[in-house]
Amino acid sequence: MPCPRFLPKLLLAAGLLVSALAAQAAPPTDADIERLLKASRAQSMLAAIGPQLEALQQQQFQQLTADRTLSAEQQAEVTRIRARSSEVMRQSLSWEQMRPVYLEVYRETFTSEEVKAMAKFYESRTGKAMLDKTPALMQNLMAAMQKKVIPMLDALKTELDGVSTEAAKPAVPKSEVEP
Repeated sequence: MPCPRFLPKLLLAAGLLVSALAAQAAPPTDADIERLLKASRAQSMLAAIGPQLEALQQQQFQQLTADRTLSAEQQAEVTRIRARSSEVMRQSLSWEQMRPVYLEVYRETFTSEEVKAMAKFYESRTGKAMLDKTPALMQNLMAAMQKKVIPMLDALKTELDGVSTEAAKPAVPKSEVEP
């Protein structure tokens, strides 16, 4: 048992340790998150996603209507619905709507220390270079993946063609196989 005169020092040390741990895990302030979002160009990245999502949405509409013959009225209705859904998506994913979501998610995910360190990184020359080069990086990665995947898909297609050829052959009756 600790000596009574060391008890205050022990309690003080424990209190300092607890407060240091609490400060380390403190949630970031909105100002800290805003700094990170600005440094990481979150708003422009969100804006860049919009056209991609609209193209995907248009592709989905085309797939939904590909096997159907639509009258002029029906086609006009589909066009109206597609335009309305694009507008709803644009509004829902606008910076004004998404900013509070970013703040909440970053606050729940990162500590104040982490947000400050990330903001400092993205404000640095290296962080800016990373942001500038990320689109080229992604494009180069996609090209590299295609080089890996296409031969694999070709091999699978050859294998599937073999299976479909086997399936197309008539079954040999057992009586012909065994004498």
